[in-house]
Amino acid sequence: MDYPIRVALISVSDKTGIVEFAKFLAEKNVRILSTGGTLKSLLESGVPAVQVSDHTGSPEILDGRVKTLHPKVHGGILARRDLEEHRRQMEAHGISPIDLVAVNLYPFESVAARADCPLEDAIENIDIGGPSMLRSAAKNADFVTVVADPADYEVVREEMNTHSGSVTAETRRRLAAKAFARTAEYDLAISSYLSKATSPDADFPERIGLPLIKIGSLRYGENPHQRAAWYSLPHAPGSVLSKAKVLSGKELSYNNILDLEAAVRIARDFPDPTVAILKHNNPCGLASGSSLAQAYQDAYDSDPVSAYGSIIGLNRVVDRATAEKIHESPFVEAVIAPGYAEGVLELLTSKATRRFLELSGMEAPPAKGGMDIRMFEGGALVQDRDVVADGEYEWNVVTKRAPSQAERDSLLFAFRAVKHVKSNAIVLVQGRRTVGVGAGQMNRLESVRIAVGNAGERAVGSALGSDAFFPFRDGVDAAAKAGVRCIIQPGGSKRDDEAIAAADEADIAMVFTGIRHFRH
Repeated sequence: MDYPIRVALISVSDKTGIVEFAKFLAEKNVRILSTGGTLKSLLESGVPAVQVSDHTGSPEILDGRVKTLHPKVHGGILARRDLEEHRRQMEAHGISPIDLVAVNLYPFESVAARADCPLEDAIENIDIGGPSMLRSAAKNADFVTVVADPADYEVVREEMNTHSGSVTAETRRRLAAKAFARTAEYDLAISSYLSKATSPDADFPERIGLPLIKIGSLRYGENPHQRAAWYSLPHAPGSVLSKAKVLSGKELSYNNILDLEAAVRIARDFPDPTVAILKHNNPCGLASGSSLAQAYQDAYDSDPVSAYGSIIGLNRVVDRATAEKIHESPFVEAVIAPGYAEGVLELLTSKATRRFLELSGMEAPPAKGGMDIRMFEGGALVQDRDVVADGEYEWNVVTKRAPSQAERDSLLFAFRAVKHVKSNAIVLVQGRRTVGVGAGQMNRLESVRIAVGNAGERAVGSALGSDAFFPFRDGVDAAAKAGVRCIIQPGGSKRDDEAIAAADEADIAMVFTGIRHFRH
């Protein structure tokens, strides 16, 4: 059944669109109750409204901590209009029905996310009355319309215009579900913050909740028979893919998004102008250079065959020279960068199938801290992010020959690159560009063979990075036969001495880092 909206209670922190919405309600002869700053905004805009304290007969107390926690508020929201006993009690206690509740909450998440936020400030931004009103209205959705998101003001306007001042039961229930989701998300943010604030030395919290918000449905998942959708984690810090702006091109696919996320991680892990070209979540070409255009060319030349249909990540604004190289590439699925120089998008978007995304902050290095969470059936695995500075590696030269400075630079690039390749992982590098990548094999020797095969003659004089130790000397022997001149690996095998002997026999310089970079 539909119930005309005659009384509305409005109390919002985010005032986006609230004056226009309130004006619409007033034009529909809806009596508006309001509080604090919201009331001030409405009155200053000429919208008639009544202060909640005048409605209840009780003043706001305790610095505004208590203002809507009153029977005349919650009784008016929670009363069932179809029960005679509820109507009798409302009349006996002077409670009038409240038909619409438009509330959004104190900005706890954004306040608590500030690095310099004192605990007291975070606590003062925990809303009590707001969630209580949302939950009351959502519980009584058979009779009351609840609006927790400013985006839904237009929904309510359209329904009231169409249904003689009412909102349909279907819409009320949908808005109620959204309100409960919002209060759950809010409580989760508070509990997560307080757990960390009160137990700063704990490795991981006892409970982890993910308040994911749907960005949109996707055409399908990894395969056409799988349904899929994309969600964001609100208030996630830093430069994350969900904050990217899609500037052009057709709809992104599930696989595009996976590769774009990997491209962002790789590109921002390198300090100099860097380009990562990805296929199936692995870089097929990766290079740093003195210019972005040179880095792009080197990354592309690493494996032009695999670059067909690729995702490209760049950690600098795309200039004209780089844009022309991207434009000349045969087939590119999507490109993500921190920005695009004036005029280059006109060139790039002349091929309509390509997608271009902008993500500010990709120039900044990844920050330590934060967690990687991998969901699986019935649970999840949680770990620290794999962020390691060059200075944290042991740099233990274990062979007779030490690497030259040029070789050292290539080895560091190789070890940073191999971190982003699925294990078992091997990369071959010339200067600061990959020339061969071996990814995701069941044994390390096969990864060496693939990397060497991709590199061809470019393997001669190259630097090899291995994400984990060589369990046998055969991988080093295969690298030596191809002409590799230096190797960087974690070390730690029971047969390290055999790998070292193989390197010494081939006059290869080899360095142990003491840190492994598996990526499964």
